[in-house]
Amino acid sequence: MKLADYIVSFLISKEVTHVFGYPGGMVTHLMDSLDKYSNQITVCTNYHEQACAFSACGYAQYSHKLGVAYATSGPGATNLMTGIANAYFDSIPTLFITGQVNTYEQKGDTLVRQKGFQEMDVVSVVKPITKYATMIKKVENIKYELEKAYYYAMSGRNGPVVLDIPMDIFRAEINPDELIGFDIIEEETIDYHRIAEILKQHILKAKKPLILAGAGISKANKADEFKKLIEILKIPVVTSMIAIDCFATDSPYNFGFIGDYGHRYANFATAKSDLIISIGSRLDCRQTGSDKKAFAENATLIRIDIDENEVSNKIKSDEIQIICDIEKLLPVLLNTEFEVHCEKWLETCIMLKTELKQLDCENGNIIVENLSHLIDDGSVITTDVGQNQVWVAQSFQTKNKQRILFSGGHGSMGYSLPAAIGAYYASKKPVISFNGDGGLQMNIQELQLIAREQIPIKVVVLNNNSLGMIRHFQEMYFESNYVQTREEKGYTPPDFIKIADAYGIRSIHINSIDQIKTLKGVLSDILPILINIDLGNTTYVYPKLAMGRPIHDQDPLMNRELFGKLCGID
Repeated sequence: MKLADYIVSFLISKEVTHVFGYPGGMVTHLMDSLDKYSNQITVCTNYHEQACAFSACGYAQYSHKLGVAYATSGPGATNLMTGIANAYFDSIPTLFITGQVNTYEQKGDTLVRQKGFQEMDVVSVVKPITKYATMIKKVENIKYELEKAYYYAMSGRNGPVVLDIPMDIFRAEINPDELIGFDIIEEETIDYHRIAEILKQHILKAKKPLILAGAGISKANKADEFKKLIEILKIPVVTSMIAIDCFATDSPYNFGFIGDYGHRYANFATAKSDLIISIGSRLDCRQTGSDKKAFAENATLIRIDIDENEVSNKIKSDEIQIICDIEKLLPVLLNTEFEVHCEKWLETCIMLKTELKQLDCENGNIIVENLSHLIDDGSVITTDVGQNQVWVAQSFQTKNKQRILFSGGHGSMGYSLPAAIGAYYASKKPVISFNGDGGLQMNIQELQLIAREQIPIKVVVLNNNSLGMIRHFQEMYFESNYVQTREEKGYTPPDFIKIADAYGIRSIHINSIDQIKTLKGVLSDILPILINIDLGNTTYVYPKLAMGRPIHDQDPLMNRELFGKLCGID
């Protein structure tokens, strides 16, 4: 059996249905093997290796299966790396296979920079942004390395792995029966009933408990169990920005997402709570603000995380840290008897939401909210990075079965479109891809894949004819010197309607909020479409936290009398 055939059969055994790649000389044997098994696994040929990586991320984010992308040696491998970093920082289980020059062409220990054409040391470059990376130098190691890579990608805190495979290794003949596998590492035994009892005692003592739901809940595929738990506890919930899809917007216990661009009422509830149970959120500085001491000053903080390294970044000196697997903890919590009475606190959170909900409402927010009402439950939504991402987080009215996929920690512009492709192949459900005019251009070539395969992705361009997030910074800190962000200073977007036409994709231009309601039928169409929404060139995302302020005191500063009144509520 050819070794490349063995790799493909391994992926099929792990229920991988789609892989994403771009042709190149050093992966031709893998490409040929994938074609042999085309009745069991589908290759999606992207038009840039970065897009391959992002598509693999979108596939894994939705399916909770292994996302797989491949590329050839040298520039093919380096083009994957932004996607590899994205998978690392957002804990996405992915396998990246890079072709490498034949073993006899490699520079080895010589001091030359390069011996083989397009040769480079992929493993050394990607090690800081992977859970595991290695070059396969011996054909007899293929089973061991595939199983080890799969284990690391899928176990514990998920993440990317890289196998760098020389061309002569790909084409080698092997006997699968003679291969040695990888022995799975035994996990440490954890007493989940004891953890449940600790949480129960803290909840019973608290008068103003709050649960902070992080993306770890969705990554563990336990959003449904989490919703059931909240229905039992009846405790207010706030989320991180990239976890907004783990809880429906209209739930009576949903009080928005926290942080720099978070909902004011979410940040106020956090500031006034006396117990915060953080589940699967790393509590980075965009959530807590730059001054950690000002974060939830009067609250006991319990942090539940699968990664003990993550809690080394202490938020409070006396915080309680629980290292465990949410996937195993939530079923135990559902079988724990709770008697929680925090009706008064719930009323306070409702009052905060009522007082502060309409304080900030930009055009982008209005458009996103109106669009969200037209999008069916069960749909998948992808966002890019920039103002469009924040508007979706702030204003999209999430339904129970919807998924919203972000590029969170790495914040990669150009993410939404290829991630939407991966999410579609994982779900075969309607996908809405939100983009800014800047981010869309970074992987705009993937419109050809959408057109070629007639993938029913709705590409929404929130077009402010500028790089809006940076333009806003320039207004605040650089005396409105819009260098490189607006037309008069070196940035222009293309005519997206003409571009869509060139790709053979239907398009619609929207220039008023009133026209949004006409899109209902379009959004449920089975064909792809590009919707260009003209916002003008001066847009904002509010609220926004200024450096040094506590998270519940965001810009634009609210009326000081109202602020004092809300701060004084017990």
